[in-house]
Amino acid sequence: MQVSKVNAREACAVSEVDSSRVESVAAALLDVDEAVDLAELFRLLGDPTRVRILFALLEAGELCVCDVAAVVDATETKVSQAMRLLRNAGVVRNRRDGRNIFYRLDDAHVRMLLDLSREHVAHGRGES
Repeated sequence: MQVSKVNAREACAVSEVDSSRVESVAAALLDVDEAVDLAELFRLLGDPTRVRILFALLEAGELCVCDVAAVVDATETKVSQAMRLLRNAGVVRNRRDGRNIFYRLDDAHVRMLLDLSREHVAHGRGES
């Protein structure tokens, strides 16, 4: 294996592949479809308004679009569009009560992802 045009600090000192280690890691690695799905989830979380919406739902448990819009200081249209994306991705669920639609986080996995993400960001900032 030859390394070309790679910063010397980022390349292996000796260009020799550890076959058993590579096979072991490759067997445990996500398949391409799963990696695409996961990347899409992270793309959805790449928007600050959507992240704030999710944390509002984490805090409140359940909110209608107008309440979410007021909490995150966004238009109801923007919140509705975000909710559609998040619902299609399986991140939030909704229920209708008359003319109102209420949203909540889909399950405990989403709550855990948000909690761990927030903890990781705080750790990176040196916060406790």
